[in-house]
Amino acid sequence: MSRSHSLHAAATLLLSLTLAGCFGMAEEAPAALPPPAVATLTITPADLPVVREFTGFTAGSREVEVRARVSGILKLRSYTEGAEVKAGELLFEIDDAPYRAQLAAAEAQLAQANAELMRSEREVKRLQPLVASSATSRKNLDDAEAERALAKAGVQAAQAAVSSARLNLDYTRVTAPINGITGIATAVEGTLVAAGDTLLTTLTQIEPLHVQFAVAENQWLAQQRDVANGSLHVPADNALEVRVKLADGQLLQRIGRIDFQSARLDPQTGSVALRAILPNPGGELKAGQFVRAQVSGAHRPNAITIPQSAVLEGPQGKFVYVVGQGEQGQPVAEMRPIRVGEWVTVSEGGAGRQWLVQGGLNAGDQLILDNLIKLGPGAPVSPLSAAATNAMVTVEAH
Repeated sequence: MSRSHSLHAAATLLLSLTLAGCFGMAEEAPAALPPPAVATLTITPADLPVVREFTGFTAGSREVEVRARVSGILKLRSYTEGAEVKAGELLFEIDDAPYRAQLAAAEAQLAQANAELMRSEREVKRLQPLVASSATSRKNLDDAEAERALAKAGVQAAQAAVSSARLNLDYTRVTAPINGITGIATAVEGTLVAAGDTLLTTLTQIEPLHVQFAVAENQWLAQQRDVANGSLHVPADNALEVRVKLADGQLLQRIGRIDFQSARLDPQTGSVALRAILPNPGGELKAGQFVRAQVSGAHRPNAITIPQSAVLEGPQGKFVYVVGQGEQGQPVAEMRPIRVGEWVTVSEGGAGRQWLVQGGLNAGDQLILDNLIKLGPGAPVSPLSAAATNAMVTVEAH
């Protein structure tokens, strides 16, 4: 055999061996991927405190307009604007000279009426024995008794005039009707004020303070329904606690109570008006502040809440994956449709806002929390241990 024939045979043999090796590799089955590791949460119903916030504003528990009750020239303002005053404290003085004169005139008329009454009574006493002895006619006595009755009426009218004049004189001193914070004086000394018309200032009582807010009709109806079916418990006599959150986010820990609920819905806003009374020592809060009214005290018994990230949306609504059992007993992903309610805040800085589940999950179900994009119904999964899941959830929360 020539050298060229030997080289050709060797090359042919090498190519055959190479192709055989390639075809052999192609016929091997690919290695199966391990099921994805998933963090899980065991569903454990628990009582859930219900805390809701509403936009509201503060108002004085008593707000009074101070007006002049008699007309005259304003002579004095005796209070400091914006200061706290006590009930009965002098605020303004109106020139009382005309009213002193009126009182003096009324007292003079009263004295005159009393004198006339005394004269008529003496006349009656004088005529009575004369009539008895037939020294004068009965008509003269009757006329004297009538004059005495008119004199008594005149005394009563004069006494009423004195009382009215003295009351008007007292009204020249304008005093605080309640304890409160004074407003700006709307009239200055020398101003002619009119009775019942001229506003002098305002008084606002801010200890305690009122917090006014409103609940939307649909939310109010949902609460009534939940209370009726037992999924929401409220304290006896609806004694809910109210705290206020200020514009800067500060939550005051003083506790107020709801003391008023409107009997009708506001047709313009579609809401129910409520009011709480709140302690306000030191006047820290002012009337007219916009606040968030935080209402607490109710709770949901045996409530189920789950992280928002575990909830998926499908054509038929919301669903989650839970750990199920495959045909050979291995853990698989099971799709579970759920019915959710409101978002709730479970803890500050921890689990945060979660879905309240109203149906579809039961106690003991293992909810799958992550790797949801890799899952499908019946897909094998490898649930992590409870310790690994807690560590993962803690890291994600922070």
